[in-house]
Amino acid sequence: MTPQPAGPPDGGWGWVVAAAAFAVNGLSYGLLRSLGLAFPDLAEHFDRSAQDTAWISALALAVQQAASPVGSALSTRWGARPVVMVGGVLASLGFVFSAFARSLLHLYLGLGLLAGSGWALVFAPALGTLSRYFSRRRVLAVGLALTGNGASSLLLAPALQLLLDTFGWRGALLLLGAITLHLTPCGALLLPLALPGDPPAPPRSPLAALGLGLFTRRAFSIFALGTALVGGGYFVPYVHLAPHALDRGLGGYGAALVVAVAAVGDAGARLVCGWLADQGWVPLPRLLAVFGALTGLGLWVVGLSWGGPLLAAAVAYGLSAGSYAPLVFGVLPGLVGIGGVVQATGLVMMLMSLGGLLGPPLSGFLRDETGDFTTSFLVSGSLILSGSFIYIGLPKALPSCGPASPPATPPPEMGELLPAPQAVLLSPGGPRSTLDTTC
Repeated sequence: MTPQPAGPPDGGWGWVVAAAAFAVNGLSYGLLRSLGLAFPDLAEHFDRSAQDTAWISALALAVQQAASPVGSALSTRWGARPVVMVGGVLASLGFVFSAFARSLLHLYLGLGLLAGSGWALVFAPALGTLSRYFSRRRVLAVGLALTGNGASSLLLAPALQLLLDTFGWRGALLLLGAITLHLTPCGALLLPLALPGDPPAPPRSPLAALGLGLFTRRAFSIFALGTALVGGGYFVPYVHLAPHALDRGLGGYGAALVVAVAAVGDAGARLVCGWLADQGWVPLPRLLAVFGALTGLGLWVVGLSWGGPLLAAAVAYGLSAGSYAPLVFGVLPGLVGIGGVVQATGLVMMLMSLGGLLGPPLSGFLRDETGDFTTSFLVSGSLILSGSFIYIGLPKALPSCGPASPPATPPPEMGELLPAPQAVLLSPGGPRSTLDTTC
């Protein structure tokens, strides 16, 4: 039976859902990050270039991100539980099919299309369901789930190398298919939750199921435009931070250290920022704009740094980028209502994928034209700063004078964030001159 609480339980089974979302994130994005370790073996076996094999992960990421609204739509219609379970089966079959590949085309179809489609069905429904289980601790829970890819990368990277050395790439892909199948029990843990604000019946038309009507809301449209711009620069360090460090003369181990400290800072900041954001001291849209701007400035510093200072710049960038990540999804319930958060999550991932697919190629083009990555990181930082500037148009992104309220208040659950009411000034001759206000 579907439980029907008066609001998000803010704990209880929600922590189980958080653990499931953590595993989903690790078995999708974390596994995708580690998959590159198999590419040299694939290039050697099929006698193809590194660029040809790189299209495997590029295609998988493109399908996973762009098709996320489909996963959200199916989840809205039939529930997140069966959708995530089916996605786990598809992703596992993609690896098993690829283990018997006779050409790179088979890998494009298996890992790129089939596994990518499976991942598209798991991430947005899992994260959207997690948001429905929490109110006061929502950003912390989302930040905890988003650390899954970092933890998975640390574990899966050496494990995958061991599998490649022991069983070859075919055996490794077969075993990864078995590991990926654990997405299915993760989906089984996503118990449905009925909340106030949910639509009385699931949408029947495809457009309504995709949630495209959310773009008619001014706040979500502003958020969508800003997020698309941020995505144009946010993923560039994922691809070009290590080559940039090599260009700066740090060497192989130095470049690896730069990437590692950025990743550790990113993972730690997601948890810390999640806890701070849930205290309610600063409105989430304001935090989103601030940490987005700090991420853009951090990329500027990374692009202009050399040698040892580049290591410190990478730490600063990782802290700011990690703080930004949970806020992107944590602010959604206040913009669209708790009933539309699953659809909004899929749309946000699609928007970030549009920028993410354009940003790294643009960065590579600028590297070829200028001879280094300085211009690439400056342009990427400028895109993030532009998106953060657009976030200022969100309700409560800027301070305003209004009645003081208790610091820790749950985020809105029923629709758009509204600006704080204006202070009411009383007559000087009255018993009180002004109400207690904050600016």
